[in-house]
Parts: sequence; structure tokens; C-alpha cells
Amino acid sequence: MRAVARVVAVADRHGRTVLRELRGESPLLLRQAAAEQGVPTVYVVGGAAGPLAGDDLRLSVEVGPGAAVRVRTVAASVALPGRPGAVSRMRVDAVVHDGGTLHWLPEQLVAAAGCDHVAGSRVTLAEGARLLWREELVCGRYGEPAGDVVVATSVDHAGRPLLRQSLAVGPAAPGWAGPAVLGGATATGSLLVVGPAAASGPATVDAGGGQPRGRLLPAGPGASAAWLPLAGGPAALLTAIAVDAHTLRTLLTAPADANTPPGGAAGGLHRPATRTGADAVPVA
Repeated sequence: MRAVARVVAVADRHGRTVLRELRGESPLLLRQAAAEQGVPTVYVVGGAAGPLAGDDLRLSVEVGPGAAVRVRTVAASVALPGRPGAVSRMRVDAVVHDGGTLHWLPEQLVAAAGCDHVAGSRVTLAEGARLLWREELVCGRYGEPAGDVVVATSVDHAGRPLLRQSLAVGPAAPGWAGPAVLGGATATGSLLVVGPAAASGPATVDAGGGQPRGRLLPAGPGASAAWLPLAGGPAALLTAIAVDAHTLRTLLTAPADANTPPGGAAGGLHRPATRTGADAVPVA
């Protein structure tokens, strides 16, 4: 199955965001939900099971100057096996112009046993763009081994590379569950924050060079999380592993995910936090 979907958000003459284009094909059906504090929210609704091996799915998002939009999914995406030797693919391309804000907050990708799936994302940000980009991967459904999945993310900021990240799990990726990669964890993910507030995260200072560096964050039993400032832009990356999807989501949940519109009252990204019990550690 092949499907293409596209979202285009622009600011009108009053500064309000409107969705100029919203179109999709099964299984990438797009639905606009009620605005959250004036910010449009778009849900990707799966119109069929999958992705199945052999599927080729593509979603593009464009956010114009001064516009803001959230993109979510209704449910987790389960990569399933299909015809032998076939690979399923999901490609996301996002462009955020100067002054625009995108919150990409889908549910988890689940690597079902026997699947062979490639998930690729490419994000292009202008100098003054703001971004909150969450990715989560669960290695297998309950009680089953993981299938083969490759998750690759590429982000450019102001014409320069900001992030190049790739993870492979499953039988075709030797050592993926070992101590050098997931260390036995079955869920992993990251939260990328780009914007002026990202520079104020909880970095420690290297006494030798005086440069900020990342730090491990409190994560609880069976989990680990690390915050890293990124060179090449006002950006921070939170990466986490966990024993299950619920714990992972707790680590990667930001206040903006629930109540705060993209850009916030002052136009800057609000500070995401990892949470352990009642604790909240800001990361950007």
C-alpha cells in the first residue's frame, strides 16, 4: 500500500494559525481536533492495520512564519510482517520557517515480531524556528521478541546539520539489546527541543574547557535518561531507555504536551521535563 499525506499551517493577517492544507490517504488519514489554547492540533488516524511489509507511507508537514501546530497520532503504530522479503517504510518530512513552531508528538512505534520496517524523518528548520520532536520505539508486543526496525532522524537548523541519529533493533541488528545499546531495555526514545529556551537546560560545566556538557538524569529502576546540549543551534536532546512504554513516556513527557501551546505566551518553547515521581527536571 502506498499513501501520501500533507499538513500546511500558516499564520493569517491576525497572527492566528490556520491549516491551509490538510489531506491524506488511507492509512494516513488526517483529522483536525479542537484547538488547544488557540493552537491547531492535527491527529493522524490509522485507516488500516500496519504498517505492513511492503507499505510505503509518506507524511509532510510545513509550518509557515509565525504559525504553530501540533501533530499527534490517535494510537501506537504497530509495524507488522507481510509478504516475505518486503520492507515497510514510513517517511516524515517537516519544514518549519522562521518564527514557526512544530510540536511532533506521536504515539509509540511498536516493532512486532517478524516485521521489517524503516522509519525515516527529515526536519528542516529556519534560524528562528522552534521544535519539540518526540520519537518512541517499543521492541515487540507483550511477550514477543522484537522485529527488525531502523529509526533514522536527520535535522538541519539554519542550513547546518544539527542532528543525525539512527537506531536499529531486531534480529538483523546484532548486539542491539546488549550493554552498548539498550542494555536489556525494551523501550527507547528521544525528545529534541530546538529554540531559545533550549540553551538553559540543566547542563553541567566542564571545568577544563568551560563548555556545557550533558548529564544523566534521575530515571528510576530499569530506566536511564541523559540530557545533551547540541552544537549548531539552541538545541537539547533528551534520550531515554526504559523497561516499558509507560515508563518511557513518563521520562519524555513535556509540560507543553498537555497544557501549553507551541510557542507559549512569550513565543518560546516551554521547558520539557523528565519526571520521576513528584520530581521534574527541566531539559530546555
